[in-house]
Amino acid sequence: MFGSATRTLEEVWQLRAACRGPDSSLFFPPSHFERKDEKEFREEQAKSICKTCSVRRECLGYALRIREPHGIWGGLNEIERKTKLSARAG
Repeated sequence: MFGSATRTLEEVWQLRAACRGPDSSLFFPPSHFERKDEKEFREEQAKSICKTCSVRRECLGYALRIREPHGIWGGLNEIERKTKLSARAG
């Protein structure tokens, strides 16, 4: 059986995420080279969207749980999430 009845809880919060839509490309690096200042600007724009998101906590929890290695999730980039995980472990 397929359809909305089979959606997991993870998929449900993702449907309410503020990052869905035309600005979703801000959350992951482009396929071409990105200068440091371009990366910082892109990430800052993505994080500003995260600040308005009603499912930010769920998003960050998901990214930490699956150890997502790429992109902005729950308002944190890859390095910030690794730091958070290390602090929890230590």
